[in-house]
Amino acid sequence: MSSSSDRSPAALTGLQLRSLVLANGTLELSLHSVTTPDPGPDEVVVRMEAAPINPSDIGLLFGAADTRSSVLSGSADSPVVTLQIPAHLMPGMAGRIGQSLPVGNEGAGVVIAAGSSRQAQALLGQTVALLGGAMYAQYRCIAVGQCLALPAGTRPADGASCFVNPLTALGMVETMRREGHKALVHTAAASNLGQMLNRICIKDQIALVNIVRRPEQAAMLKAMGARFVCDSSSPAFLADLTQALADTGATLAFDATGGGALAGQILGCMEAALNRSATEYSRYGSSTHKQVYIYGGLDSRPTEFVRNFGFSWGMGGWLLFPFLQRIGEAAAQALRQRVADELRTTFASRYAHEISLAQALQPQAIAVYGLRATGTKYLINPHKLPGT
Repeated sequence: MSSSSDRSPAALTGLQLRSLVLANGTLELSLHSVTTPDPGPDEVVVRMEAAPINPSDIGLLFGAADTRSSVLSGSADSPVVTLQIPAHLMPGMAGRIGQSLPVGNEGAGVVIAAGSSRQAQALLGQTVALLGGAMYAQYRCIAVGQCLALPAGTRPADGASCFVNPLTALGMVETMRREGHKALVHTAAASNLGQMLNRICIKDQIALVNIVRRPEQAAMLKAMGARFVCDSSSPAFLADLTQALADTGATLAFDATGGGALAGQILGCMEAALNRSATEYSRYGSSTHKQVYIYGGLDSRPTEFVRNFGFSWGMGGWLLFPFLQRIGEAAAQALRQRVADELRTTFASRYAHEISLAQALQPQAIAVYGLRATGTKYLINPHKLPGT
């Protein structure tokens, strides 16, 4: 084992953010001092310097708790936040009661110690992106296979979102190709992920129908070169969506909202667009398969739809990690390499604020990033001092 420090990595202690559900219906967020283990032969120790707060992180961070109920206690250096979980949602939290869980799917930092293997030693001193949970921490011991060496000169903040959003966007395009579709529909399209997907589709010459919720979001995407943008707040939304689907031939959609009527409306508009070119009537609807994958839950209402789209359709869930497992290591590595090659262009991420671990537990910050709204993506710097 080698280390850039005179201290053994086992002597390193650092803060880690954890989420705990209690049997009395409260959720507690706090910072714990943890000891970093010695790296195994194929492991490295990373000094974490950047970790984004993604919607998937918020799901673990807050569980079913109401983010508006946050109450702050403790000290400035060691804050504790408690939130209330509605009684009717507690059954869904049963598996978490009493478990203090570390949070943070991905991040980036500098390798300060490495195991004995050639692969681990090759990363010593390098800036790497990581995927594997427990990233809201000052130090992380992790397997080499869960690291991506970043190009020389890359700041950790620029590489912190290398995995979840970029691989999700690329996974959508790869799913389209593998399932025989020729164009895509994406909801919540003004998000960081949506902007990445838009850049991918422009670069790869793929028709993309972007669905947004406000006129200013539509204007932003059009300024970025998006051709097909539909505003769900417009009275003409369904007509505009049907026209965009007719123009592109899109029969595959990825829906970040999950709840409400949107997924069903997309299927209905796909059917209406296909029927424009139908040469004969069928009581079973178009024979072309239409598919909506729900990959998020921005809308917590039940998913509702009206069966106005025939019988050739599908609606299901889509998650990144099962997708990567299905396509195999070689294909997944090709996607990761593209992210590394286009890190500062296609896959660039933007953040509203950079905050410390302690600042992430301030109710004022929770009130903003907890909304998961466009333009409110926060980046945690675990070594940032509170107040700086």
